[in-house]
Amino acid sequence: MNYDHVLVPSGVAVTPEEVDEYLAAQNGVGEVAVVAEMAAVINARDAELPEADTFLGAERVGGAATGNALYVSGPYDAIGFVRALLFEIATPRGYAVYDPQLTWLIDPAGRAEVHVTHGGAGEFPYLTESLAHLWVPELSGPNPYLIAERGEQVYIQTYRDPSGSYTVEYRDGAPERHFGATVEDPKRVAELFWTWAEGNELPDPGWSRVDF
Repeated sequence: MNYDHVLVPSGVAVTPEEVDEYLAAQNGVGEVAVVAEMAAVINARDAELPEADTFLGAERVGGAATGNALYVSGPYDAIGFVRALLFEIATPRGYAVYDPQLTWLIDPAGRAEVHVTHGGAGEFPYLTESLAHLWVPELSGPNPYLIAERGEQVYIQTYRDPSGSYTVEYRDGAPERHFGATVEDPKRVAELFWTWAEGNELPDPGWSRVDF
């Protein structure tokens, strides 16, 4: 069984329902130039790999009447690699990555370019306000954490406790600049993440220094 991603232009949809409507409208429309260009890059990257390591197998992407959308399917064990490649190709061209399995639309509009690690889904090259509010409330076992990093020892992270509360910590360059707090409201946690990602001063939910 394969894992699917779809590339769509940034801004054409907000909700999964709107993505589905957009894709339905693109069905049967001739492939646009930017989609053909992205497909060619993906196919070339796959062709560079040894046969045992290809992420498209016998299939190739593109060349179909899907208008402004590009469908990419790959094996489950290559999800991280494929997703990273898609962001590399799509983001500079103003395209979003849609994950139909998780119904996540990862749109680069208004992004903060921080490295994000989602405990349940892997790594992402940016954060947006909408993603923060999508991801934080949905954190669940076995790895209910989210980390955003700007550089070495500069990050914010949260872990959702079994009780439903969130342990939030941030580090500002060194162990002695590491603070934590317990926050009950996922909306407030998401707001802390986005405030930090934008480079603004964090409000105080009751920070205390974390000693190691």
